[in-house]
Amino acid sequence: MSEELLATARAWLRQDPDPQTRDELAGLITGAASGDESAAAELADRFGTRLAFGTAGLRGALGAGSNRMNRVLVAQAAAGFAAYLRERVRSDRPTVVIGYDGRRNSRVFATDSAEIFAGAGLRAILLPRLLPTPVLAFAVRHLGADAGVMVTASHNPPNDNGYKVYLGGADDGSQIVAPADAEIAAHIQRVADAGDAGALPRDTGYETAGEDVVEEYIRATAAVAPAPASASGLRWVYTAMHGVGWETFSRILTVAGYPHPSTVRDQLHPDATFRTVSFPNPEEPGAMDLAFARARQVRADFILANDPDADRLAVAIPDESAIGGWRRLTGNEVGLLLGARAARAAEGTPDASLACSLVSSPGLGAIAARHGLAFHETLTGFKWISRAPGMVFGFEEALGYLVNPGTVRDKDGISAAVAILGLAAEARERDLTIAQLLAELGEVYGHFASGQVSIRVEDLSIIGTVMQSLRATPPSTIGEVPIASAEDLLHAPEGTPSGDVLRYRLDDGSRVIVRPSGTEPKLKVYIDAKAESAEAAAQSVDRLEAAVRALLEERS
Repeated sequence: MSEELLATARAWLRQDPDPQTRDELAGLITGAASGDESAAAELADRFGTRLAFGTAGLRGALGAGSNRMNRVLVAQAAAGFAAYLRERVRSDRPTVVIGYDGRRNSRVFATDSAEIFAGAGLRAILLPRLLPTPVLAFAVRHLGADAGVMVTASHNPPNDNGYKVYLGGADDGSQIVAPADAEIAAHIQRVADAGDAGALPRDTGYETAGEDVVEEYIRATAAVAPAPASASGLRWVYTAMHGVGWETFSRILTVAGYPHPSTVRDQLHPDATFRTVSFPNPEEPGAMDLAFARARQVRADFILANDPDADRLAVAIPDESAIGGWRRLTGNEVGLLLGARAARAAEGTPDASLACSLVSSPGLGAIAARHGLAFHETLTGFKWISRAPGMVFGFEEALGYLVNPGTVRDKDGISAAVAILGLAAEARERDLTIAQLLAELGEVYGHFASGQVSIRVEDLSIIGTVMQSLRATPPSTIGEVPIASAEDLLHAPEGTPSGDVLRYRLDDGSRVIVRPSGTEPKLKVYIDAKAESAEAAAQSVDRLEAAVRALLEERS
């Protein structure tokens, strides 16, 4: 056992204010010092590196150590971010707003941050209680703040937490992008190198925001799609996925005039254990099973589901061909429904545009062209989508939608839910279902289908191995379909999206994109096809999915 590693762990222990992580770490130190190999390996994992601060902020498993989310790491992050703001913002007292969700330690991390911001001379405003991430994004703009922090791990596993950062001013309440991430990370590292996080100045004189901030978010979001008379007959089911969405969303429904749904009661209120799901993400198999059961019970027309911090939205519809009679729509299907809605409203507006990530459906580009709007394709993440010039709507296939850019400059699963309710009510006036609205999209804009192959790994090096193999010996076909062109976006031309992404355009007009996930230990492959009918497009995607799985198995 390295004496240096033991010394690092002991130094961390001395500055840790959390009794739980102190006891946890003390046990590991004792075990490692006495020759316990598993304890030594655990210490090496916890202190062999540092949880990296990037454009997604911080996110990781809770626990003691520099490679975990804990009060020491959060204190260092808050102090480093405060130093960055003091350096960047032309104000004697920069303002930062802090929000938090219902995960373990979220309130503790938020309160620690507020005290450290205030201790650094910033005006710190803590939101009044646990709230959805979109409320924090809204508050940054509404309060004219210079920055915002949201303590959340969104839809990550139960033992994770995270630290998401927004900037005000010229950044207009968007998430950070480079070079701000590296500059903040450098300040955080200087704080960490200085030593004792317990010696950082703190001040309990931070402010707590009033309910008026939440009420203004509710008012603005209800205005996205006020309920028409036909909304009174809607039958639908809602689940908050054990998160924080319901309290705010239910108030918006009342203001907007929509009937309240049948709810999945076991998932309606915050529960940090996420006890009814193995993974609290509506995209994951089984996560919406209780919602499907409730929908069958009440004969619902559709289901809406938020993820735990309510910045994402899932929609499901009856489908006789699906197991259990219900099918969750893909993020692309929902994105095209909402994109067409936005395009119809924006037609004729100078410089208006639609935007989506480069891995999302090319169907949004077809919608933009049909309505005479500009179209922007960005890197993945709403930090990029939100910055598209003239953007009136943006989305990414991972269930993220930005429908109200004048209010929230980030994905917002609650405003997206209101927009879907508006579409469902309008369809009801025409005696149509959401499924029939999707069919109409195909007839008007072309039949697009999408699929995804997602490989979760325990060893992150596997992802690097696959990406390196694909670069070193590029495939000439995917299945039986020749590749017409291949792009490595690590070497993209200046002015176009660049990143660790491989994009293949096939002879039949379909598209395959390979990239590592930015937030989870996954390799993701995105498949898109267009055909003369919905059935033909779906069949093309199915064939490509099988071919992609074979290719990845061969390369790993």
